[in-house]
Amino acid sequence: MESDGDNCKTYFVHRDVVKEVLKTIQKDEILYDLSDFFKMFGDATRIKILQALFISELCVCDLADLLKISQSAVSHQLRTLRHANLVKFRKEGKVVFYSLKDDHVKEIIDIGMQHINEPGFGEEL
Repeated sequence: MESDGDNCKTYFVHRDVVKEVLKTIQKDEILYDLSDFFKMFGDATRIKILQALFISELCVCDLADLLKISQSAVSHQLRTLRHANLVKFRKEGKVVFYSLKDDHVKEIIDIGMQHINEPGFGEEL
């Protein structure tokens, strides 16, 4: 079977392979949840917040100063990250400190960084 870019020149479905893949591919509901999860990494400000939280827990004021954005914008992004279960918070008096929910968050970003730093990333084939 010859291939021309994204399309096959001859149409032939490999039913045995398709059947095997269908046995292991996740259900649509799970894939929708996974898609929503990865959307959290689709915003540079959220990525910066997460990277900052790799190093230390921080409050909204710290993050606003670090990122040079308003406290309101930081709070909005933290709320989004909290609802996605990526960050957690603790209160100390009147100050709320944020940190990563778990090490998985850092691992996901680290793997993404490894991928984009590979030779040839972003080049057309």
